[in-house]
Amino acid sequence: MIDDAFLTTEEVLEYLQVTQRTVYRLIKAGRIPAVRVGRQWRFRKQDLDRWLENQGRGSRAMAASQLAAVSRAGRPRILVVDDEAGIRELLSKTLALAEYDVDLAPDGRAALEKLRLYQYDLLITDLKMPGVDGLTVIRETRGFRPDLPIVIITGYSTEASAIEAINLGVVGYLTKPFRVPKVLSVAAKALGE
Repeated sequence: MIDDAFLTTEEVLEYLQVTQRTVYRLIKAGRIPAVRVGRQWRFRKQDLDRWLENQGRGSRAMAASQLAAVSRAGRPRILVVDDEAGIRELLSKTLALAEYDVDLAPDGRAALEKLRLYQYDLLITDLKMPGVDGLTVIRETRGFRPDLPIVIITGYSTEASAIEAINLGVVGYLTKPFRVPKVLSVAAKALGE
């Protein structure tokens, strides 16, 4: 495929590995470049590649003025828990691109406090954290929010912790390092989009 080739929506879904709803959210928010041709959307591959590259480097494409212009009504709310600030920031920016409301917690204790105070549609948590680890967060959350979809983040987990997470009903996982399309795909699937 040449760089200036145009892709259909179906080809973009496969290329980015996301759902149609996620692609439309990104278009509506002006996050990915698209051209309307009749009743169809067309995407230039080189524009998508540039966009993906910029997201991986933490581009400034998400200026505060753009974010303020996007309505927050009816958007799924996600809590991201990780002890690494860089991972929290990357996930926050990536999920905000798809118009999710994102809250952050630096550790398990803060996550549990937020989970008790606020209503979330999805929890994304690292398994290995100092103090209150991800498995403890999952176990305690199941006590008061048994239906909450949970995605785990793992860089190096033991087989036992992965099995326990599955037994606790996690609906997906992200392995470090991860890419923008994978994060959006896992979140959309966990939310039933």
